[in-house]
Amino acid sequence: MLVTFHSRAYADITLFGDVAKTLLKMMGHSGTVPGALLAEDIPAALTRLRAALAAKQQAHDEDKGDEEEDEEKEAKPPLDVRALPLVELLEASARRGCDVMWD
Repeated sequence: MLVTFHSRAYADITLFGDVAKTLLKMMGHSGTVPGALLAEDIPAALTRLRAALAAKQQAHDEDKGDEEEDEEKEAKPPLDVRALPLVELLEASARRGCDVMWD
């Protein structure tokens, strides 16, 4: 499943469903698809997403001892890298006061 995020302030962003749902939950949303965030809710959601991504990165840095796990994680980009387009969409939407929807 693919999830596409839409905003009048930014180009559409499409993510794999599991990644999108994880990021939605990090923003404090239920993770349901389809869904939406009102413009006034975006700054708080963006703050929660950034904090959750930073915590996840810190936990990953502390657990770096397992070589097998590191090899497996090298096959796909870390979540904070995969979240970057969505973070940019949210930032643009917050600046312009636009709602964000996804389906």
